[in-house]
Amino acid sequence: MNIVICGSLKFKEDIIKIGDKLESMGINAKLPIECINSEPKEVASRAHFNRIIDKTTDAILVVNKDKGEIKNYIGPNTFAEIAFAYYYNKKVVLLNGIYEPYKDELEAWKVITLKGNLENIKKW
Repeated sequence: MNIVICGSLKFKEDIIKIGDKLESMGINAKLPIECINSEPKEVASRAHFNRIIDKTTDAILVVNKDKGEIKNYIGPNTFAEIAFAYYYNKKVVLLNGIYEPYKDELEAWKVITLKGNLENIKKW
């Protein structure tokens, strides 16, 4: 299984740790390496979108943690990645619950929630 990890760079350390955990579970994790390495946003976004639409990609995993008082945060760039993945028929998996401001779209697009447990990824 090949999964592209998405999420706010405020969660950069978590994204890296989750990538390592997925790899230890036998899942190929594709990280937003250009973002992690602070390359220009235009370059980083294009590279990450290309990872998402790659024919070998099965799904994206969105690291949507709480950001201060905001539960299950998904930023605008990550939401664009979700929309892109949905359009290209990739499964969209959220690490945590639905982010309320985007609830209608996320539910309509049939995203999968892991409810905070990465082990649940094996169930689908």
